[in-house]
Amino acid sequence: MDSIQDIFTAFTPQYLERFKDHIPQNHIKVIDAIIACRTQRCGITVYECNTCRKSHFTFRSCGNRHCPTCQHHKTIEWLDRQNKRHLPGHHFMLTFTMPSQIRSFVRSNQRLSYGAMFAASSNTIKKLTKDEKYIGGDMPGFFGVLHTWGRQLQYHPHIHYIVPGGALSSKNNAWHCSRLDFFLPVKVLSQIFKAKFRDLMVKADRFHDIPPEVWGIDWNVNCQAIGSSVESIRYLAPYVFKVAISNTRIVKVQNDRVFYRYKKSGCHRWRTVSVEAIEFIRRFLQHALPTGFMKVRYYGILHPRSAIPLDKVRILIEMAHGFDVIYRKPPLVEKTQPVCSHCGGKLTYLYSILPYMLPPKGFG
Repeated sequence: MDSIQDIFTAFTPQYLERFKDHIPQNHIKVIDAIIACRTQRCGITVYECNTCRKSHFTFRSCGNRHCPTCQHHKTIEWLDRQNKRHLPGHHFMLTFTMPSQIRSFVRSNQRLSYGAMFAASSNTIKKLTKDEKYIGGDMPGFFGVLHTWGRQLQYHPHIHYIVPGGALSSKNNAWHCSRLDFFLPVKVLSQIFKAKFRDLMVKADRFHDIPPEVWGIDWNVNCQAIGSSVESIRYLAPYVFKVAISNTRIVKVQNDRVFYRYKKSGCHRWRTVSVEAIEFIRRFLQHALPTGFMKVRYYGILHPRSAIPLDKVRILIEMAHGFDVIYRKPPLVEKTQPVCSHCGGKLTYLYSILPYMLPPKGFG
């Protein structure tokens, strides 16, 4: 037993018994998807070898976004799309983190809180890039990814944004560059982010449900220079569709406890922690997003429906840098293709057998 699917299969009955009166419906769906993934319950895909004509049957994936075995191909596809949309010039990663004193409220009100996190943080970036003291451009472009976990699976909601170093100005139709080593002041970002989130809670009539001490502390916002767009996208790509923990971090399951690896912040040495298997499942499921919630969002000139073509933005950025910034076509993303286990030939997809098509006693 060395995979998350094995752990869920073995210990879900105990988990359901212990928490039967407090399990959200979306958690039930995640549990069912992880257990069924790449088993007969998800159906079968049929391939044929182009060389030896041998047929191959594989179980289909569940496709659930919280399943650790179903995210690699989504990451590759997303990386390919973003590489086609990337902008030249330097970039920054901004991270907005919720303080520990409010996390219990956020976890109990996820759809409201996550939406407010995106709205408050994105509007904070827009507000400050417009300020002449910093950028002086009213049309920035960026995208953000919501994460909810820390290194030991603890609840730690935060949003990472990838932001080009500058913004367009509608006043002079030019790209206003930031410094290479500075984008926006984090202290001011923190203050505005907190204020905007507070206003949204007041509007939702939930302000009085939040501990008062939350508003008297600094909220953590980080801004880090990360180089070119291609480098930044490749850096973030594995995290876009990443789930709270992968199978590679599971060390063993012993005496109803799960042992898994983690690294402390700023340290490259692996450490091992163990928790009760039911507690492991609880920690994993607390990171399941509300049904239909979008964890990746695009803003301004990087929004898919932006009225300003990206080719025009690229030219304006190059002009602002005196054409020292050269747009280079990103390398093609390599996509793996299944091969025949008998002769090594390439496999061609034929058809899929969906679960309802299978006989009651299964296939074969």
